[in-house]
Amino acid sequence: MKTSFQNMSDDLLVKYLLGEASAAEREIVDQWVGEDKDHLKYFNHFKFIWDTSKQLAAKSEVDENAAWERFQKRVQQTPQPAIVHSIGNRNSWMRAAAILVVAIIGSIASWYVLKESGSTKQLAVATTNNILKDTLSDGSVITLNKHSEISYPEKFKGSKRSIALKGEAFFDVAANKNKPFIVTVNDVTVTVVGTSFNIKNKDGKTEVIVETGVVKVTHHDKTIELHPKEKTIVSSETDTVLQRAKVDDKLYNYYRTQSFVCDNTPLWQLVEVLKEAYGVDIVISRKELRSLPLTTTFNEETLDHVLEIVAGSLDLKIEKNNGQIILK
Repeated sequence: MKTSFQNMSDDLLVKYLLGEASAAEREIVDQWVGEDKDHLKYFNHFKFIWDTSKQLAAKSEVDENAAWERFQKRVQQTPQPAIVHSIGNRNSWMRAAAILVVAIIGSIASWYVLKESGSTKQLAVATTNNILKDTLSDGSVITLNKHSEISYPEKFKGSKRSIALKGEAFFDVAANKNKPFIVTVNDVTVTVVGTSFNIKNKDGKTEVIVETGVVKVTHHDKTIELHPKEKTIVSSETDTVLQRAKVDDKLYNYYRTQSFVCDNTPLWQLVEVLKEAYGVDIVISRKELRSLPLTTTFNEETLDHVLEIVAGSLDLKIEKNNGQIILK
């Protein structure tokens, strides 16, 4: 397990949650949780991860003995801190913890980090294989896509509301004309007062799509204003004039709405989103197939069902070869 937080061992917290702590150990944990609000916040998040991991473990087909063996090897390879408190029947609860740790890897919903920045606490939220919705102190709502991260102050102070983003997120910003909302993505800055928009940073490019209101995008010394159903794509490798383009589809919203909406959408655009959403490798075998139009909506469908509908609508064949899906 991980090392301690403010002199509290995560090992003891695991034992506490398993119900295997002695009366004295339970008293230690209860006292520690009650003495500081940050301790309580840490414990609540630790318990959230623990409860989530138990649900994952219940659905997991992980081999218990194999999981325990891998965990023991990891422990032997990593220098372990001294444990101050007696931990009693270590093998039984450590085995349970190891199984849950294996279930967590690659599946945990999200993580939060608190750090001090002057007098303001900074929060960081990151996702792995999940989508997360988070409400900020000003009432703004952020939907964070998979494998993305945001950082922001616990409370916005001063003359602006600043956010840093890695990956992709949809922002529904609470209006405040006196305190602009500013999102920084690498060398791109997005400034709004109250609006909704999507930002995606991938492969050195940042795409901004506006749903409502007006959004100002700045890259180096160049700025462009975007209105609803408009977008711009900024490349960090170039310093060209920012270009405005119309948004003709709603596929960018799939992770927020759980729907794939195609309105005369070319096949290649849907395929790119399916690859990202399902984490698969899909290839269109012939160039002339890429622009075939689709008008349909998929709501929380399996990938196989989506591909069956697409193939049937466009008279295509589906071939699967070594983990690759080929449309031909």
